[in-house]
Amino acid sequence: MPNGIVILKKEAGMTSHTAVARLRRLFGGEKAGHTGTLDPMATGVLPVLLGRAVKASAYMTETDKHYIATLRLGMTTDTEDVTGKVLTQTDKLPTEAEVLAVCARFVGELSQTPPMYSAVKVGGQRLMELARRGMTVEREARPITVHSLTAARVSDSDYTLDVVCSKGTYIRTLCADIGAALGCGGTMAALCRAEAAGFSLDRAHTLGELEEMGEAERAACVIPTETLFSSLPALSVPDFYATLIRNGQAVAQYKLKTDYPVGTRLRLCDKEGFFALGECVEQDGARVRAVTLFRLT
Repeated sequence: MPNGIVILKKEAGMTSHTAVARLRRLFGGEKAGHTGTLDPMATGVLPVLLGRAVKASAYMTETDKHYIATLRLGMTTDTEDVTGKVLTQTDKLPTEAEVLAVCARFVGELSQTPPMYSAVKVGGQRLMELARRGMTVEREARPITVHSLTAARVSDSDYTLDVVCSKGTYIRTLCADIGAALGCGGTMAALCRAEAAGFSLDRAHTLGELEEMGEAERAACVIPTETLFSSLPALSVPDFYATLIRNGQAVAQYKLKTDYPVGTRLRLCDKEGFFALGECVEQDGARVRAVTLFRLT
C-alpha cells in the first residue's frame, strides 16, 4: 500500500467506515483511516490516510472545515436531520429577512450541545448508542467557532447555508439551533463538506472514479504525506544524524548547523526525502528530535 492521502468525494448513503474499507481494498493494504466522519446522508471531502500516513490524523483533525448545507424550517427531528423521526411540524414560517437576521447571530464563538445521535462519549458510552435505546442524557456544551455563515433562500422552508467553522461543529445542531431561535424549528436536509484539512472538492475523486482507473493513474491520486506540513521549514539532515533521529535520539542543533527557536516544528528530510515531523527542544542544549516518523528507513 502507498503512504499518503487520497481525497475521497464521499457519496450519499455510505458510511465513512465503509468508504475507507473499500478504498483500503482498492489500494491493497491494511492501514487506512479518515480524518473526520461524515454522516451517511452527507457528501463531499473525506481525506483518507494510507499506510504510515495514518499517523498524521491528529494533525489534520484540528483544521477548520467548509460546509454547504440545506436548512429546512418548520420541522424538528430526533436526529436533527431529515433521516430522523419527525417530532414537530408547522406551516408558520419566518420571512427571509427574519431568517437572515437570525443566521447572522450564529457567527463567532459559540457554545454548542452535541446531538444525541453522535459519536461523543458520556460515561464511557457513545451518545448514539444511548439514543438508539430511546435514552436522552445531559450533555455538556462545547465551545465552537463559526468563522462565516451565509444563508440563501431556496423556498419558504429551505435555505442554503455556507458555513466555515472550527473542528467539532455539528451542522445538524447548527440547523436545529437556528430553527429554535426562529421559533419554527429546523432540521438539516442536505450536507456537503466542501473543504477539510486544506483539501477541497476539486482534488477529490469518487470511489467509482478510482475503481475505474488503472493502477498507475490511481497511484498518481495519492498526495504525499509531506504536503500536510508544507507550511513548516524543511531541514535536510545528513544520513548519520537522520539514522540517530529515526532511532529516537535528539541531535544537537550545532551539529546540524541550525539555530531554530525551541518549539519550532520542522519537516525532516534525508537523501530519500521527507521522513518525519520534527521539533526543536531544549535538552542539554538546543536539539532536534522526531515527533512522528513517517518513514522508518
